[in-house]
Amino acid sequence: MLKIIPLGGLGEIGLNMMVIEYKETIFIIDAGLMFPEDYMLGVDIVIPDMEYLRDNKEKIKAIILTHAHEDHIGAITYLLREISVPVYATAFTLRLVENKLKEIDLHNTSPLRQVRPGESISIAEFDIEFIRVSHSTVDGVALAITTPVGLIVHTGDFKINHCFEESNVTDISRFARLGEEGVLALLSDSTNVEREGYTDSDQKVGEALAQIVSESDGRVIIALFASNIFRIQQIINIAIHTRRRVVFNGRSIEQTVEAAKELGYLKYPDGLIIDVKKVNSLHDSEVLIITTGSQGEPMSALARMATGFHKQINIRKGDSVILSSKSIPGNEKAISNIINNLYRRGARVVYDKIAPVHVSGHACQEELKLMISLTRPEYFIPIHGEYRHLVTHARLAEKLGIPRKHVLLAEDGNVVSFEKFSKGELADLKINKKDDKVILNGDKIEHLCDTVVGRISGSVNSGRVLIDGKGIGDVGRSVLKERRNLSEDGLVVVSMIIDEETGIVLYGPELISKGFVFGAETGYLVDDAQCVILEIVEEIEVGAQSRVDQIRSRLQKALKQYFFFTIRRRPVIVPIIIEV
Repeated sequence: MLKIIPLGGLGEIGLNMMVIEYKETIFIIDAGLMFPEDYMLGVDIVIPDMEYLRDNKEKIKAIILTHAHEDHIGAITYLLREISVPVYATAFTLRLVENKLKEIDLHNTSPLRQVRPGESISIAEFDIEFIRVSHSTVDGVALAITTPVGLIVHTGDFKINHCFEESNVTDISRFARLGEEGVLALLSDSTNVEREGYTDSDQKVGEALAQIVSESDGRVIIALFASNIFRIQQIINIAIHTRRRVVFNGRSIEQTVEAAKELGYLKYPDGLIIDVKKVNSLHDSEVLIITTGSQGEPMSALARMATGFHKQINIRKGDSVILSSKSIPGNEKAISNIINNLYRRGARVVYDKIAPVHVSGHACQEELKLMISLTRPEYFIPIHGEYRHLVTHARLAEKLGIPRKHVLLAEDGNVVSFEKFSKGELADLKINKKDDKVILNGDKIEHLCDTVVGRISGSVNSGRVLIDGKGIGDVGRSVLKERRNLSEDGLVVVSMIIDEETGIVLYGPELISKGFVFGAETGYLVDDAQCVILEIVEEIEVGAQSRVDQIRSRLQKALKQYFFFTIRRRPVIVPIIIEV
């Protein structure tokens, strides 16, 4: 039995991680992170739950990365802390992974093995071919996985475009040949399935950026994702044409540009790039700054510019700021705040609602249809997207003629199994058997011959692990609930000292609040709350077992009820009770 087990990415945007398993061999496709959702207060990032991988550690033979975006490689350092196996990826992706591992001194623990589009590798029973696909970063690949039960195609993140850069064109001819060879299952990116038509071309974005830069008399500041190397090259070409010098600002973009330049993905003449410290020595019309912060990250270079805390660059009247990226769901408010701050400082701000300064790296409906038509899979599994995206993609596949029972709508943790049955095994199943025909998993098998049956056959433990600082997984639902309560209703600390022998309150009760104000108009609350506390102390007899614990428990409950009854708030109550 071949098993395909998504541990992340099917039910959310990001967190991509998938297990391919056959007998005693497992390899992993991608190890991505997800940015925290609104309710995850204080959380830095989210990674997939890797319990299944820990339980099957001895079976894991390799990790394969499809491209260099954080939602596909951001959790690699956490994964390689658990296992030490070879990591296969294309040159640019591998370089960024190497940088991550060096930062935490893990770069010598796992072999990093470079592959190129068109090459194949073997991992036990699997042969894996890397196929070039176009995306919003360089060196993206899809996977054609030859397994003992059939050929599986995993698209990775892709779009089908027509581009003058050969290294950024999806190899549709290879997908067509795979379709002729026979594809058992297609696993296809669902991120943009709700958008009709085709993805806009990068050339259109280049033309829009060129026009904005040429019309600007002052400095031009362009914020984008650091990994979007093709966009950076477009901007460099525009800078050369408009006789501007280029400044790269932001640690991630500086590292990424250095890697891309060394690998030959970025080309620019000597003298074009200047240090950010020299930016004020040039006339404004000679400056073009490429920076990070398009998602409104509070500590990013663009955010510091907009708030006046950047050491070298502060936004001023005459600057043109371009946000050349799409907002990640959940970041809309932060991006809006950045835009407002930029306007307050007199800048001209251009973003995707105003001009076509960004194009998605994910296929729209017509491209997704083309991928299905080219590969002609027997089974279809939508991947990479929230549940609504998966459902919409599944319906799209059905409209193209894939039988409903052959569209497997899986979520994180589901086990999608493909099992080959021989003639004898099918005959022995006796599932609705009649007249030498079998109905198995809803599919009529007309003749008792060798066939592969795909179905969702169970589930494994999966979920999300929250990373808070150096803590991994120690923030759970109860902690998030407390943080939410603290943010909404504040904190009240009750402190008092009690005589152990007599039970008399020697000090207090004193109430201190944070985020829960005892104002002059509600001063009676303190007096009444103290009365509530003292009544509880008197009610519990001296010498009672665990008297302090009883007081603490009843005090929390009584004060919560009192505050909610009087002012409709539920502050977190922290009793500090000392017996002497």
